[in-house]
Amino acid sequence: MQRKDSAVEQKNIEQTLVLIKPDALKNSLTGYVLSQLSEFHTGLRFAGAKIVHVSTMLASEHYAEHRGKFFFPSLLDYIQGRLHYPDPSEIWRRRVIAIIYQGPCAIAKVREISGPTDPHVARSKNPGCIRSLGTIELVKDADGKVLGHRMDNLIHASANPADAEREIKLWFRPADIPPAMHPYPTATSEEHFYFKDGRLFTDYTPGRVCVVAPGDLAWKSDLEALKAILGGRESALPVQAVVAKYLINEHMET
Repeated sequence: MQRKDSAVEQKNIEQTLVLIKPDALKNSLTGYVLSQLSEFHTGLRFAGAKIVHVSTMLASEHYAEHRGKFFFPSLLDYIQGRLHYPDPSEIWRRRVIAIIYQGPCAIAKVREISGPTDPHVARSKNPGCIRSLGTIELVKDADGKVLGHRMDNLIHASANPADAEREIKLWFRPADIPPAMHPYPTATSEEHFYFKDGRLFTDYTPGRVCVVAPGDLAWKSDLEALKAILGGRESALPVQAVVAKYLINEHMET
């Protein structure tokens, strides 16, 4: 029986992405969030963690499903910390904490502790969950007209395995995660890939940033996408979704 239970547990081991957002950081809720998601409470372990100054590229790809919606610009300002730290002298405070949790049923466990996306719903249906401490903010246009609302809900948690894979690969390189905990196939690059102004190149000129070099370990799906884009073929990923992680904390956006 013990061996059977162990096999079932191993089969259900998965990873999920958590983002502790700027509103949680500003309200000193980081310790609270980490304690709620601790191994003692969840049985989950850290697989990766980093403090990120979120670029517009990274934010846009993370919330790609909302691109074109009225609240999209406000959503970017939210995750990039501009709404909670508008003073230019506090640019250094504009950051999120990105964490990968690993363990049996990680996605469902973190979602349960996080609670419903809407803080009002969270308070009524799951009081005591993390998002029950969040708020609802109005979204206005340049003239002050109310367009709708935005949910400042403190934490992001992957919704399902497909989202977890997309998000982990968006925010983390394989080198950010211990090799024994790599959740997805990796491959070693055999060529240079440079990026500038939304385009890929294989040779260096001033201003081009090297995102992957020969010998670098990368997600296999990233290398496939980079090769497809360079070859003019259809890619499963836009170039921004591949390179954003390699540019994390490279420069400060105002």
